[in-house]
Amino acid sequence: MKDLSTKQQHIVDFIQDFVDGHDYPPSIRQIQEACGISSTSVVDYNLRILEKQGLLRRDREISRGIEMLSPGSRRARVVSVPILGAIAAGQPIPVPTEETWTAYSEDTIELPLGMIDGKEDVFAVRVKGNSMIDALVNDGDLVIMEATASADDGDMVAAWLKREGEATLKRIYHEGSRVRLQPANQAMAPIYTEAGNVEVQGRVVTVIRSLD
Repeated sequence: MKDLSTKQQHIVDFIQDFVDGHDYPPSIRQIQEACGISSTSVVDYNLRILEKQGLLRRDREISRGIEMLSPGSRRARVVSVPILGAIAAGQPIPVPTEETWTAYSEDTIELPLGMIDGKEDVFAVRVKGNSMIDALVNDGDLVIMEATASADDGDMVAAWLKREGEATLKRIYHEGSRVRLQPANQAMAPIYTEAGNVEVQGRVVTVIRSLD
């Protein structure tokens, strides 16, 4: 192995041990805490050095996007997730029909298996709009969703509005005969509609931040 500082060797050892135990890489924050490093920026600095030395590879659009490349390193298991277009996080926008949604994929993204917690029927959509910014979901982010037709109150979901033929990303609340689709932006009002007009198509599993 290339000459490494004590700190860098500690980082390498921790990442590999973490992958061995969890089957997915640690976050930058977990590396900082486990290795007793003063800040995440110092972790990032050392990861850049390790990357230049060819010991690891990083995908900076993914919070746990670290792959060890040193001989004998165990690779985190990954899953290919289809990206099925865009969904509004502001006012609803037209999207394909349910049949087209589930069949069409514009691209894919590979994610560590641990990021989706072993869930099946997982897909991604790109957020358009800012109504969920207080939930740390911004315009351009990818939301990873589990395909499901049901959701509990407070879940963040892709809700299909049947009559309007539109979809939106909101938190869902069942209120008797109606449904409230609640934004996470104090400047925006909730959407109220009858329960029969709403079809849940997915529940958010995780969010991948856009760095643009």
